[in-house]
Amino acid sequence: MTIDIWWRIGMAGDPSSLRTAHRQSRGDWAPPGPDSITPGLRGGEPDGYGLLDYLVETARVAESLGFHGGLLPSFPGTDDPWAVAAALARETKTYKFMIAFQPGFLNPVQAARMTASLHRATAGRVAYNVITGGGGPPQLWWGDKVAHDDRYARTSEFLDVLRGVWDGGPFDFDGRFYRVEGGGLPGPLAGLPFPEVFFSGSSPAAIEAAGRHADHYLSWLEPFEALRAKFDAVRERSAAPRFAVRIDVLARDTPEEAWAEIERGWRHVRPEDVRAQLSRDGGDSFGVRRAVGFQPESFTGYRDFEVEPGVFAGLALMRPGPAFGLVGSYEQVAERLDRLIDLGVDAFILAGGPHLEEAYRVAEGVLPLLGSRVGERGPVTLGA
Repeated sequence: MTIDIWWRIGMAGDPSSLRTAHRQSRGDWAPPGPDSITPGLRGGEPDGYGLLDYLVETARVAESLGFHGGLLPSFPGTDDPWAVAAALARETKTYKFMIAFQPGFLNPVQAARMTASLHRATAGRVAYNVITGGGGPPQLWWGDKVAHDDRYARTSEFLDVLRGVWDGGPFDFDGRFYRVEGGGLPGPLAGLPFPEVFFSGSSPAAIEAAGRHADHYLSWLEPFEALRAKFDAVRERSAAPRFAVRIDVLARDTPEEAWAEIERGWRHVRPEDVRAQLSRDGGDSFGVRRAVGFQPESFTGYRDFEVEPGVFAGLALMRPGPAFGLVGSYEQVAERLDRLIDLGVDAFILAGGPHLEEAYRVAEGVLPLLGSRVGERGPVTLGA
């Protein structure tokens, strides 16, 4: 059995720790200051070492540590992952790029050509993170007013067309959202291996679409029994489903050290902000609603957000991103990951802030403890 371990690339910069989670000191998404690394200041002026330089360093380190590849997220407040993947590909040799994108904003024939060009140039190092969008203001930022279930119907058609033209065509399609006549890819772009599809979404419409199109059904971390139920729903709609989980990890030598990091970050969280966050309008995203539903309705401190041993549901209150993460010693985090493998997970997208140092901690402290099931360390190998 092969377990693929991906490491997220921080596309909007990085904080130096949870204590500075809203200060992106690594990257030019915040004004340069004394604590900035990318760019730093020399003589009071930026030194020219930009975010892309930092992303290159992070990708090279992750590659050297044996990670399968990296997720390049896409939000209104990030660089474009297609462009960044092309730049990082020139600086790495085996590292794969999981490009997050919303199909509604690309023509599927053009997306096929873009992907095939990058796939060919990188010797097949492209994968898809298909995200259909969670509604609300972020969706309107893209100019998208399509209703929730219709967005998943559009995504499904998009992938039908993209696959249809991939091998060269001619391909005809007359659907609700797309019409193609004689579509296809030219010459050497045609016939390449199709990229792996990691499909996200927690609603019934998303799970239905994932059953048709996904190589991996991708979920945020949730309480383990909730994940088990979600995976069972996917299994009902797919003949041979595979599962991936996106997880933030905070692991240290001892659990006390790990939770001390959480405590330091929590000092900057105000109770009124927590309550506002828990009652926020998440658009029509089922995933956001599920995450909020697992959080406590009342709390006295950060440990109230530990919904089961080592599973912390308060990260979204401390920094942008998913609510859930794994917190504990290296041994405890490895045990939690092993339990997820037992649930059927065969790919992880791990992350930690800052991404550069935490890649070392996870690769050297956690992965060797995964029941000899990851990397060259045992009978289960890290994906090549």
